Amino acid sequence: MMKRRRPMADPRVGETLKAGGTVSDEDAGDLFEPIFALADGIEAMPTAVAHPCSDAALQAAVEAAARDLIVPILVGPQQRIREIADRLQIDLSPYRLVDAPHSHAAAQAAVDLVRAGEAEMLMKGSLHSDELLAAVVTRETGLRTERRLSHVFLMDVPGYHKLLMITDAAINIFPTLDDKRDICQNAIDLAHVLGIALPKVAIVSAIETVTAKIPSTCDAAALCKMADRDQITGGLLDGPLAMDNAISAEAARIKGIRSAVAGDPDIIVVPDMEAGNILAKQLTFMAGSLAAGVVLGARVPIVLTSRADSVRSRLASCAVAALIADSRRRALAGGIGRNGGASA
Repeated sequence: MMKRRRPMADPRVGETLKAGGTVSDEDAGDLFEPIFALADGIEAMPTAVAHPCSDAALQAAVEAAARDLIVPILVGPQQRIREIADRLQIDLSPYRLVDAPHSHAAAQAAVDLVRAGEAEMLMKGSLHSDELLAAVVTRETGLRTERRLSHVFLMDVPGYHKLLMITDAAINIFPTLDDKRDICQNAIDLAHVLGIALPKVAIVSAIETVTAKIPSTCDAAALCKMADRDQITGGLLDGPLAMDNAISAEAARIKGIRSAVAGDPDIIVVPDMEAGNILAKQLTFMAGSLAAGVVLGARVPIVLTSRADSVRSRLASCAVAALIADSRRRALAGGIGRNGGASA
């Protein structure tokens, strides 16, 4: 892994540092630290963990519980979970286990716990993401809302001055314009939860001018107009932008682009899942970035962990989801309607 280069965490990661969070010497330069600081101020969230039947999946749940981010409810074949715990010398006595014979049943049982109000977050175990999300989006027994589900990577990128969100790199393969509207709004709502009052949204394509030959440039322009008409709210959008002038203010200046977003985005909206997934993995494996991830648009936040994730990334994903769940809890207590986004 290449050496990370960055000064101390930038206070522009929303308002999180104002909440009393500090950057420790151990985590200097870690832009997730303010998120952990915020999460330290809320209750651990009851979380249905679907099919934690691998070493990595069970360890992820236990690590998040040890950090007081979640109260895991382990849903899956009890005997198999206990065998893994015994091998890893994990004490399961503090945790509730819900027996389910296989991964399909575990996914539905985890969703049922959320529908019953017994869990406020959903966490993927060792089953396939598609299997879990299939239970989530089932119309009669799932967790659908009026919003399209979308995934957001939150990335601590060496050389970039603040936390960078990339969406959607995991769920929507070829999103329509209406899908992209929800993708933008979900990410903006998440930014509000993290304390970013007016997140800057760069809608990227191959070039920064609009042409019918590249449909994503037309979508980008339409999304900006939708924001002008309050069909997307709470963020400052610009696009299309090419990746160079989205990230580099100097590149934008050289090309004569006048933009309040160029060089300083909080959110990158990609044309499709292929582009987003390649971008996120390039940043992770070639640039040494740390990445957390969460699925938005359902009744509750969904944590999708990977066996390749570092412990820090897994914990950051749980911290972000816990903050969303806490915001949702407070919104419901205040009588505010929910539409599946991450409530501020």
